[in-house]
Amino acid sequence: MDDARAGSFIRFLDEFHRVRGRIAEGMADAYEERFSDVEGIVLNAVAGAASPPTVPQIGRSLGHARQVIQRAANALIERGLIATVPNPDHKRAHRLVATERGLAIKRQADRRGLELAKRITSGLDQQVIDDACAALHTMREALENNLKHEA
Repeated sequence: MDDARAGSFIRFLDEFHRVRGRIAEGMADAYEERFSDVEGIVLNAVAGAASPPTVPQIGRSLGHARQVIQRAANALIERGLIATVPNPDHKRAHRLVATERGLAIKRQADRRGLELAKRITSGLDQQVIDDACAALHTMREALENNLKHEA
């Protein structure tokens, strides 16, 4: 059973990466400015956060190394899209906030992303999308739990 489950997971990963690649092709035009994938992810994480996150928090949340997130954050800071603010809980791990320009770019990308999503999901049943989202959420939680136990 473990071999069958592992094989199914490998097939899932293949399909997941294929879908992600198709979406990435369309989303490349969502931003008026060009970003690396990680820069776009960091801008989204900062602009969409309920409270200003730190680089390590974003890294843990997304499963990326802190150094990768730091490089992306530095590039966004240089471009004036995010800024650092003091963190009362930690001297070195500053919190990140989106600037007005960063928020405007994020809002524009969200509008363009919504239009893209409407186009590329045409003909897909709503329930299929909802079921896939629920399944991915369940899988992510299980994977995170399993990885915690291995660490």
